[in-house]
Amino acid sequence: MMDFALAFVVGGLMCMLAQLALDLTEMNPAMLMVVFVSLGAVASGLGLYAPLVEIAGAGASIPLPAFGHALVEGIGQDVDQYGPLGILSGGLRATAVGLTVAILSGYLMAIVFTPKG
Repeated sequence: MMDFALAFVVGGLMCMLAQLALDLTEMNPAMLMVVFVSLGAVASGLGLYAPLVEIAGAGASIPLPAFGHALVEGIGQDVDQYGPLGILSGGLRATAVGLTVAILSGYLMAIVFTPKG
């Protein structure tokens, strides 16, 4: 039960920070998404995000910073295995499933509902 509570608290804090940034700054949602993904990548590069995922589970592995973390982890793995070519292949390999689901879900929603823009 403690794992669920910790995931909820960590994920909730990330969402709260995002909402505060939207409410208290001139940031728009697109800018905030870029900032959160970038912060996740930097935290991962500094070795700070992987321990957070270990502690908080889904509370840290589902929000936007986790996408930046996945990019950095994938690049690191592929650079170790393939050398400099891994810089290009690693991020795509590590995030391919998430990107595919997002694209297909968006396409399906556009078919099922009437888009207004």
